[in-house]
Amino acid sequence: MKKVFYIIVLFGCFATQSQTKKESLKVYSFKDVEELHQQNPKPMVVFIYTDWCKYCFAMEKTTFNNKDVIKALNDKFYFVKLNAKEKKDILFLNKQFKYKPTGSNTGIHQLAKELALKKGRISYPTTTILNLELQIELQITRYMKSKKLIQILSKI
Repeated sequence: MKKVFYIIVLFGCFATQSQTKKESLKVYSFKDVEELHQQNPKPMVVFIYTDWCKYCFAMEKTTFNNKDVIKALNDKFYFVKLNAKEKKDILFLNKQFKYKPTGSNTGIHQLAKELALKKGRISYPTTTILNLELQIELQITRYMKSKKLIQILSKI
């Protein structure tokens, strides 16, 4: 009798796990956004980060894994992640952006600088929101919890 009970519980766990479908965050490239924006204009959210930033990592693991944040970003925005240390050239809005070294092992991508520079400084993480004309609407230069990001996104 115990074996039957354990088998029923085991299959019940598998059944509930298989029915739970987690929506994933759609991440676009700048090239993709330009093409999609022509057909379906939406504001754009750019998450500017670095690999060494612990707050950036925390935001990726918590804020951008929240189901409400994922739903809001997927439904109403184009979401792009930009590593400020990216070495590849990026063409965006008919302008070529490049990585610019600032020292022997340091540097910043021009597009990250363009989107994250606020009051002459760059902080990580920076979440920049571009309006329908793809102009900077808002820059948030700190770690944000899910609830705060949802509040901000709902006002845009």
